[in-house]
Amino acid sequence: MKTVGVRIVKLFVGLFLFAVGIVMTINGNLGLAPWDTFHQGLANITGLTIGRVNIIVGSIIVLFNCLLGERIGWGTLSNMIFIGIFMDLLMLNNLIPIAQGLLSGLIMMCSGMFIIGIGSCFYMRAGFGSGPRDGLMVALTKKTHKPVGLVRSSIEIMVLFAGYLLGGTLGVGTLVAALGIGYFVQLAFKVLKFDVKSVHHRFIDEDIKELRRMLSKTVKSAEEN
Repeated sequence: MKTVGVRIVKLFVGLFLFAVGIVMTINGNLGLAPWDTFHQGLANITGLTIGRVNIIVGSIIVLFNCLLGERIGWGTLSNMIFIGIFMDLLMLNNLIPIAQGLLSGLIMMCSGMFIIGIGSCFYMRAGFGSGPRDGLMVALTKKTHKPVGLVRSSIEIMVLFAGYLLGGTLGVGTLVAALGIGYFVQLAFKVLKFDVKSVHHRFIDEDIKELRRMLSKTVKSAEEN
């Protein structure tokens, strides 16, 4: 139980840092990353906050991933719900300042992407499953048998185009985020000495099976007594 508790703490620290990083890239005020452009576009036409849109889009992606045969972890669901909640907490309370110039905006964006990498490291180390969007990338890679880089780039381009049509903000920061996010995440993983392949994820279906086994054992023990 102590080990599980530590993993849960890692999960939520990672999700909070991830949200901090996203808000920093938004408040860099130089244009949004592809997914954030899409979320902002939907927020503009629905009147919802970006955090709530993030949750709704994540929910739809999780359902789609399930249809594609991807396994879901508690971390997947937590990612879907709590990153959006943390984003709203940060943005609605103006806890992270908005950059007012090109240099400060670039510094904020780059710092945000690095913090996203740190957050990813924490929540992935917890071993409760990947986030909805990472799961989508994996699912489509399996189904199409195309290189993961091509699949990821295709998703980003389609999401960016959809966000643009919906009125999302584009700018130099969009290009910085599209080209730099992978590098900064990789840098954060290297600094924290994190190897993605070393993590064994536990999925919800495994916990359900374990719960059924425990209940069956309890019932059997009660009948024998």
